[in-house]
Amino acid sequence: MALAMKIRQLTFRLLQVYADVVRTGSITVTANRLHLTQPTVSQQLKRLREIVGEPIVRQEEGRIVPTEVGQALYQLSQDLLSRADVFSQYLDEYNSGGRGHFSIGLVNTAQYVLPRLLGPFSQANPQVDVTVEVGNRQQMLNRFERHEDDIYVFSHPPIDDAVLAAPFLSNPLVLVGPENCRWAGVEGLTMNDLKEERFLLREPGSATRHTFNAWLDSAGIELRSTQQIASNEAIRLAVASGMGLAVLSRHIVADSPKGVQELPLQGFPLKSRWHFVVRRERRLPPAAYRFLSFVQEALAREFEEPEGEAAVAELLKALNQARPLSKPQ
Repeated sequence: MALAMKIRQLTFRLLQVYADVVRTGSITVTANRLHLTQPTVSQQLKRLREIVGEPIVRQEEGRIVPTEVGQALYQLSQDLLSRADVFSQYLDEYNSGGRGHFSIGLVNTAQYVLPRLLGPFSQANPQVDVTVEVGNRQQMLNRFERHEDDIYVFSHPPIDDAVLAAPFLSNPLVLVGPENCRWAGVEGLTMNDLKEERFLLREPGSATRHTFNAWLDSAGIELRSTQQIASNEAIRLAVASGMGLAVLSRHIVADSPKGVQELPLQGFPLKSRWHFVVRRERRLPPAAYRFLSFVQEALAREFEEPEGEAAVAELLKALNQARPLSKPQ
């Protein structure tokens, strides 16, 4: 058999035994350290000698020492075993969620609050790469249907047996006007009072518009003047410039309050919650599981959202039941 073919018969166990014999200089000591019998260690050395085709050890003053070829084999053993240790450490970190990658798709409004979770998570887990995709509800639904991301954030999660959803954070929708708005401080303000106002609306695929339209329909109200604008930030700036009124997430107003204010409209704020959404059959990367565990703790500690904490805990439990994973430490 060609030497190259024989070398391929080397195993990590053979190299581990050989490296320990060289380090200790004793078959007996190696046998004790590796919980093997002395004959087994001797057989391993004999097998290595047959594979290499040259003597690899010799006796010198009562110790086993490597020959010139054996020294080269020892260096190879150290290199391969060291690389195996590094890979083993990587696997431990990956399986614990401390290393790796996951992707998360957000509806537009969630981009104003998710960084408060993703930022501290990334600081605590610098070896985890996170890809964030942002779009309106319809765009996120399309990504969900194509299985493009690991986790999604929706105000209104898709209705599907394959969906696991956790309503983790409150997202109240409020009416906003410019700083000098004549309706500010008006008690008992109703939509009837605002019937001549222009309302700035997101596109039809927006979850905020969907919620507002549902509220209007339930109240039998039809807006007389509207203008469609494609982003929350553009709407906020338009409201600040006096172009009209708008319904926005309170988180947007709190994040960028300059130029706008919340108006005390009866029936508002509209209740809404953001949901983490995961496909039931999708095997999450450990890093994604670690993120959800991180969020669960943060919701109670920093956001005062015990309901959200409980919902994420149930999501993690459901994920474990659907496909057992090693929970991050």
